[in-house]
Amino acid sequence: METEIKKYKVKQLFCGHLSLRDYYAQVAEDMAMSCALNKRTLAGMPETVRVA
Repeated sequence: METEIKKYKVKQLFCGHLSLRDYYAQVAEDMAMSCALNKRTLAGMPETVRVA
């Protein structure tokens, strides 16, 4: 159930639906969207530098 919610939220962020019909192609498309989301999240995180 938790994975379905995460998949729903990722789909809502990007396009609202998966464009490919084949199951394995949908899995690959979902993984590509997740990778893009991770890159966006990482780009928005500040880099911390230890000062001491």
